[in-house]
Amino acid sequence: MADVLTPELRRLNMSRVRGRDTKPEMIIRRGLHARGLRFRLHRRDLPGRPDIVLPSRKTVLFIHGCFWHGHDCPLFRMPATRPDFWRQKITANRLRDATAVTALGGLGWRVGVVWECALRGARRLSTEILLDRLVDFIAGSELLIEIRGER
Repeated sequence: MADVLTPELRRLNMSRVRGRDTKPEMIIRRGLHARGLRFRLHRRDLPGRPDIVLPSRKTVLFIHGCFWHGHDCPLFRMPATRPDFWRQKITANRLRDATAVTALGGLGWRVGVVWECALRGARRLSTEILLDRLVDFIAGSELLIEIRGER
């Protein structure tokens, strides 16, 4: 199937895809801040450059988009155009994510991953439930948590 946009329009669309300050990220940041948690953003000195870093609790949070990180949920669908390119790109993203989580664990950091489907789509969680789970994780002693939409 051919792309319906011209290469120039496709380039413009893709250039506007945000890597930080995304809507899911902002929802989580506002909710954590309202609950009294203070954090740093996108620390470059940590593997994977986590979206949210809580240094006092040695905890990091990644907020992953289901498409860009190839999540197994209804929000992810492999594009029909240039499938080899997208398969390689998404596979590389997944590998980079796994490497970052392993490296952070090796450095003594606790890692939380929140998937976009936990905040969007028919199977999303309520914002309150999602934030409760995150706050419990941050205050607890679990080393890893992954929050996704309901199945």
